[in-house]
Amino acid sequence: MFAHPHFLALALSVSVLTGCAVGPDYRQPEIALSPSFLGQAGVEQRQVQGKADLQRWWAAFDDPQLAHFVSLALEQNLDIAQAAARVAQARASLRFADAALLPAGNASISAARAYQSVETPLGQVLDANPGFDRSGSAYEANLGASWEIDVFGGLRRGREAARAEYEASEAGAVATRLAVAAQTADVYVTIRGLQARIAIATRQVETRRRLLDMVRRQYEKGIAAELQMNQAEGSLTQAEAQIPVLQTGLDAAMNALDVLLGMQPGTTRTELAAAAPIPVAPGLAETGTPADMIRRRPDLIVAERRLAAAHARIGVAMSEYYPKFSLAALLGSATTIASGNLFSGAASQAQGVFGLRWRLFDFGRVDAQIAAARGQEAETLAAWRLAVLRATEDVENAFSALVKREAQVDILTRGEASLARARENSFSAYQGGIVSLIEVLDADGRLLQARDAKAQAQTEAARAAIASFRALGGGWDAPQAEAMAAK
Repeated sequence: MFAHPHFLALALSVSVLTGCAVGPDYRQPEIALSPSFLGQAGVEQRQVQGKADLQRWWAAFDDPQLAHFVSLALEQNLDIAQAAARVAQARASLRFADAALLPAGNASISAARAYQSVETPLGQVLDANPGFDRSGSAYEANLGASWEIDVFGGLRRGREAARAEYEASEAGAVATRLAVAAQTADVYVTIRGLQARIAIATRQVETRRRLLDMVRRQYEKGIAAELQMNQAEGSLTQAEAQIPVLQTGLDAAMNALDVLLGMQPGTTRTELAAAAPIPVAPGLAETGTPADMIRRRPDLIVAERRLAAAHARIGVAMSEYYPKFSLAALLGSATTIASGNLFSGAASQAQGVFGLRWRLFDFGRVDAQIAAARGQEAETLAAWRLAVLRATEDVENAFSALVKREAQVDILTRGEASLARARENSFSAYQGGIVSLIEVLDADGRLLQARDAKAQAQTEAARAAIASFRALGGGWDAPQAEAMAAK
């Protein structure tokens, strides 16, 4: 069926001139937060050697191995590879949505050879005609085109949703990179902390073994009682029993690091065999207002872009209230005789179609689709608000842990010095026969606990710093973050 030319011109004019689409236009929600974080003042007042730029915060720990492993993880991690593949999928979906706004064309060529049965009703009728040939050929070549005219903007809203989903996937890939960098640094710090604790426990074992040797010599000379020797042996086994537990944790941490690097567990054991100091947490070169810092977090950009996609889908659903217009055309040639006549004037064929589809008696389902789309938007808005609150919680918890753990390190450092003097005094008193072996072992145990607690506090302080950088969205370029957040 050929459409009336005036009607076609009107439809095309409406399609070209209309600049609006059905459904509400999207507005990015505002982030309403307090002027500063609760723990921000304490973090800014820390006494540190250097300050870290958020873009490459791991370099500020002044540990070449840490920086090396983070860079390696960003190149080889398989979670990042999966995120990149998801971005490619979202990009393809966006191209598909863009293509839906453009005309589609196709070409077809067919050739058929048939042999007619004379036992069927049709065959019997044809066979009754003189000169009936039971075999026949058909040839056809066509060029076709079709175009759905997006008069009311349903396809454009679909493209908006696809673009927002693509941008969400891009931000999600960045979030994965930032998470991998933070996890790698965290595991590395955990490894160094466990190595420090193993070294402390090993030194304690050596100290208690020397003490046992001394008591055994005294016992053999009849100076010390058997009870004292048994106490020394029991104290030694207690110290020795701590080492396998710490070594188990160290093995697990090293395996976790290898997986983060995309390697077989055990690959970096040799490289990490030599113990190194626990990295010291640097300061923050910039903090800014909570809204400024939170806005650069890629996981919040993901939540906001998904909200934009859900908002656009309301317009897609609302466009079903309105008629859909389409144009189609066909130009080709067909014949049932020799192929040499396929492109003759007699074999040519053409067709033009103007289509109209309107769900006139289906508005109940359309209402339900719109309600579902609005419900999805409300869900994603709540998810975005929750993501903002949790992001703020992450920052506050990390800031609090950083300040408190560093304060704990200072306290334990003073306590360690006092307990070391107490241990020396008790040992000297024991050698002089003033105190019993129990007091020496007690002083020795307290010193071990203080040193072990200090190593744990140093480790947790460095991990809290890493958590702070991650919570603030550190690990990527600030202008890039601002541009993505402003979409």
